[in-house]
Amino acid sequence: MTHRILILGGTTEARQLAGKLARRADFSVTLSLAGRTESPVAQGVPVRMGGFGGAEGLAAYLGREHVHLLIDATHPYAARISANAAEAARQAGVPILALRRPGWEPVAGDRWTLVDNVAEAARALGAAPRRVFLAIGRQEAGAFEAAPQHLYLIRSVDPVEPKLAVPDAVYLLARGPFPEADERALLEKHGIDAVVSKNSGGEATYGKIAAARALGIEVVMVRRPPLPDVPSAESVDQLAVIVDHFFDPVAERGV
Repeated sequence: MTHRILILGGTTEARQLAGKLARRADFSVTLSLAGRTESPVAQGVPVRMGGFGGAEGLAAYLGREHVHLLIDATHPYAARISANAAEAARQAGVPILALRRPGWEPVAGDRWTLVDNVAEAARALGAAPRRVFLAIGRQEAGAFEAAPQHLYLIRSVDPVEPKLAVPDAVYLLARGPFPEADERALLEKHGIDAVVSKNSGGEATYGKIAAARALGIEVVMVRRPPLPDVPSAESVDQLAVIVDHFFDPVAERGV
């Protein structure tokens, strides 16, 4: 029997998981991308681009495509997609698993200011002009138009369009991983005195956090949103084992 698996992706781990699961001949894996990145990295499995039309649309897709397992491997800040995934799985009666990488924790030397959203992050920068590294992607960069007194260095995978309505902004197009040494050089080159980041977790983008710590730079850290309570694992390998076990015959599970 072929087991049909739909992975909601957009993260490095989602691509890695798709490739790992696709090695099993009895798995048919499809990776779904929301389409926010214009040039997604090659996946190695069939890719579906675009949204589903909310929880109801995803539930209909799960039924129509006879999906046996839904895996939420989206970004930790894709709270709406995760909520829709959990609800769609419930409606369709399809099991769901989640890949949830652990968040970063502050260590000695870190200067973190914790906020709940990007609007709070903009206010947390204060009234006095600062040189700010925005490392939150392009989707929510517009929130910083509310604080036009700062100079912004804005890094994203795809161009920020339209440009921010602020007097001083430098745009940098780049795709991680970003090593600490490179991040430190970037912060020093632009004279950055504040970094705005989401607590994405993982190694690929931790370099800026370590570099800020080494340079004594404040990090305005946006907390993670609450996510649905579904069975989850913290790594690709852990989740792959769970998936393998999930589809093993009952007799092989020692039950």
